[in-house]
Amino acid sequence: MTVTWEECGWEGLAPRVGRCRLPGWDCTVGLVAGDGAALMIDAGSSLREGMRLRGQARELLDGSRVTHLALTHSHFDHVFGASAFAGVEVFGAVGLDGVLTAERDGLRADAVRHGLPVEDAAEAADLLVRPRHQVSGEWTLDLGGGLQVLLANVGPGHTPHDLVVLVPGSSAAPEIVFCGDLVEESGEPQAGPDAVPSHWPAALDRLLELGGEDALYVPGHGAVVDAAFVRAQRDALAHRFGVSG
Repeated sequence: MTVTWEECGWEGLAPRVGRCRLPGWDCTVGLVAGDGAALMIDAGSSLREGMRLRGQARELLDGSRVTHLALTHSHFDHVFGASAFAGVEVFGAVGLDGVLTAERDGLRADAVRHGLPVEDAAEAADLLVRPRHQVSGEWTLDLGGGLQVLLANVGPGHTPHDLVVLVPGSSAAPEIVFCGDLVEESGEPQAGPDAVPSHWPAALDRLLELGGEDALYVPGHGAVVDAAFVRAQRDALAHRFGVSG
């Protein structure tokens, strides 16, 4: 990388891993750069935002392009920018494609209700990209240069179809876990009508099992946190929803 993460307005988490907190809904997107391949994690809330992310990624990747896209869940602020990444290999938890097909009108209405301009919401919904690759358990993705990331279907929880991304650690950096909205730091985790509260604590148990005590956990909204924060949020959710265990 000849351009630094900070020069593009991103936060560097490791030499080849960064994330950006987007304006509006403080949604996180991530980028993991391998050797000849790169993974974007979530895509923003509109085609315009996705195109801006694509341009920033090209700068960070020295002119190369994003080759893979992981969608952590179905909410508009994470998926409506995906159509900007034409030609990439798109991954999601099993069942996500069905939601993006059946709930297109609902996603558009939700985006407008949260303040996305009507035209932007309609455009994104019309061009909505569905995952080609469906992750039912775990999927190891080889990005080249010895870098392999793990995509793990740990839901249901925040939604029925929650996907997380684990980037292995090294002597220079800890393991990094992109959590989607299973974890939120900037406010109380949002449990909409598609949440599955009875399984959410178990999803966070699985997340902690995969990441371990020393990992950096990147929430869907807010600052990077540690395992203790995730565990405390897990316990708070269990108490909030009356889940035992």
